Amino acid sequence: MKNIEDYYPTKGRVVLHVDMNAFYCSVHEAEEPEKYKDQPTAVAGSVELRKGVIVTCSYTARRMGISTGMTVSQGLKKCPQLIVISPDFHLYRKYSKAFMAIAYSYTPLLQAVSIDECYLDITGSKQFGTPLDIAQAIQSRVASELGLPCSIGIAPNKLLAKMASDMKKPRGITVLRIRDVPALLWDKPCSDLFGIGKKTAEKLKRLSIYTIGQLAAADEHLLVERFGVNGYWMKQAANGLDDSPVVEERDKNKSIGHTTTMPRDISDMEDVQRVMLNIADQVARRLRRQNLVAQTIQITIRTPDMVTVTRSQTLGNVTESAEEIYREACDLYRRHFRGGKPVRLLGITLQNLLPKEEAALQLDLFEYEKQPKKESLTKVMDMLRDKFGEDAVLTAGMLGDDPSTLIRNHKIRGTSLQKVDIRENQEE
Repeated sequence: MKNIEDYYPTKGRVVLHVDMNAFYCSVHEAEEPEKYKDQPTAVAGSVELRKGVIVTCSYTARRMGISTGMTVSQGLKKCPQLIVISPDFHLYRKYSKAFMAIAYSYTPLLQAVSIDECYLDITGSKQFGTPLDIAQAIQSRVASELGLPCSIGIAPNKLLAKMASDMKKPRGITVLRIRDVPALLWDKPCSDLFGIGKKTAEKLKRLSIYTIGQLAAADEHLLVERFGVNGYWMKQAANGLDDSPVVEERDKNKSIGHTTTMPRDISDMEDVQRVMLNIADQVARRLRRQNLVAQTIQITIRTPDMVTVTRSQTLGNVTESAEEIYREACDLYRRHFRGGKPVRLLGITLQNLLPKEEAALQLDLFEYEKQPKKESLTKVMDMLRDKFGEDAVLTAGMLGDDPSTLIRNHKIRGTSLQKVDIRENQEE
């Protein structure tokens, strides 16, 4: 008879990474197996041939040459029998909650990282058996109760658990120990290491570092010199080391907002616009930090006699763009507040928040092609401001010596009356 204690480390952790396979397509197959079982299927933001972009596809479709990022038109040329399905976010969330509930029944230490994957720390879950027993039980229950396939990685940390879950798809279970790293990972290119993108891999090549093994053996001082603190992380990761904890899932903010009390009343639309521009910039920054997008924009106006007015607008699509948030906020102000009246406080609140990865399906082809360029620019600007301060990158409309400039100065700006998550306060 096996001793369960022998399967758990006396020091250290046991982490699982549960990754649903072709999640969106698998959900539709579970709902309507008579239509979709073993069929080449794809979920696209638009089923219209010219604009539709394939966001995920079934494994049957993948075997026929279909891949993420193709247009619907390209997919149908490669596979005329491809079944293109419109997304159903309500359905995906329902199944996501269901598989998370199954996983949660084995440990309260669950961290959902997207709609179709989560980490579990099962170090204290010996009552359910060995780590392999638990992984098999989760995989079996997800299949039998929900009709969905998943792959699971078992490892001493999150990094290796994620790498392990990718090794056997679909329906695989893989154990990856630190001692296995040299044999299983070191001969692979650096870009295969979770957390290293193509650009970083190209920079590593210029240092004659091509494989994960070479990265593991690289000079730490050189890496830190070239990549900053990320250089230290890369060397650790290449050796299979990762101390990041499995953080228990908390409810996402139901809203993100900021209200600013001006040092003096303002009434000119030009002043209002400048304040709105700065507030939109700040709430959009906080939205992006949490990898969220918003569909509803609400403004708050308070007059000198302490009358508070709120008005909101729900957009046709989701956004993380400060430009769009600013435009809608100003439009709401013009439509619902008579110009020329003095204003003491202004605010913008973003509501109907959605994880960004769930919103990708809502982009048509035109936006899909433009989005990476927009996001790349925004990321660079965010990084510069994180490093050098909020005033490092500004648009011309944010400049001036009026009250709106105080919004970026956390020491002297007006107070925020919007309740936010405690993590937001720490970031501020």
